[in-house]
Amino acid sequence: MEEQRSKVTLHGMWISTYSKRVEIALKLKGILYEYVEEDLQNKSESLIQLNPVHKKIPVLVHNGKPVAESLVILEYIDETWKNSPRLFPEDTYERAQVRFWVSYINQQVFEVMGQVVFQEGEAQAKSVEEARKRVQVLEEGLKKHFPNKNIRENDDVGLLEITIIATFGAHKAYREALGVEIIDPVNTPTLYNWIERLQDLTVMKEVEVPRDKLVNFLQNYRQKLLQQAASA
Repeated sequence: MEEQRSKVTLHGMWISTYSKRVEIALKLKGILYEYVEEDLQNKSESLIQLNPVHKKIPVLVHNGKPVAESLVILEYIDETWKNSPRLFPEDTYERAQVRFWVSYINQQVFEVMGQVVFQEGEAQAKSVEEARKRVQVLEEGLKKHFPNKNIRENDDVGLLEITIIATFGAHKAYREALGVEIIDPVNTPTLYNWIERLQDLTVMKEVEVPRDKLVNFLQNYRQKLLQQAASA
C-alpha cells in the first residue's frame, strides 16, 4: 500500500501516556516510523510549527502533513492504514461503548490518578480513595459491556485496549514509587487481567518503559512538585 511506503514521524515524549498510545497503534499496524523525543520544558521549533494551537505532543507527521491530539491521530491511523488490527470496532454499538469508556478513562480516571502524584497525607488519601472508586466503575463497565473479551494476539487489541495499557500499564511502578495501590487482582480483577494479558504481547514489550526508569522519574518528579508547593 502506498500509505505504508510513505514517511511517518511521531513527535512524542517517553513519559506521556498519550504519546504511548500512538506508538502502540503504529507498532500494531506495522507502520514504519521515525520517533522524535520532545522536551516540553524546552519545546522545539518543529513542535511549535507542527502544532501551533496547543504546542503539545503527540504529533504525527505523515508525508509532511501534521496531525495532532492522540485520539484524532488514532482515528487517522485507522482510516489511513486499513489493515488489521482495526482500532475502532465495525459494530456501531460496540464502537459507541469503546468511545464512552475511553472518554471515561481520559476525563474521570486519569485526572484523579495524576493528583495522587503531587499530594501527600490526607489529601493524597482522599485522591487515592476517589481513584479507586472511579476505577471500580471502569471495572464494572468492562465486565458488563465486554464480558467475553480475549486478548491473545495483536488482532484482539483496539482503541480501548490501547488506552488501558497506556494509562494503567505502569500501575505497579506507580505503586512502588508512590506507595499506593489502585489496581489489584482482588478488587479489579477484570482490569488487572486485561493489563496482564496486554503486557504479554510482544508489541507491548517493544514500547514498554523500563520500570526502574519510570520509578526514578516519578519519585524525583513528585519530590520536585512537593517542594514547589511547600515554597509557594
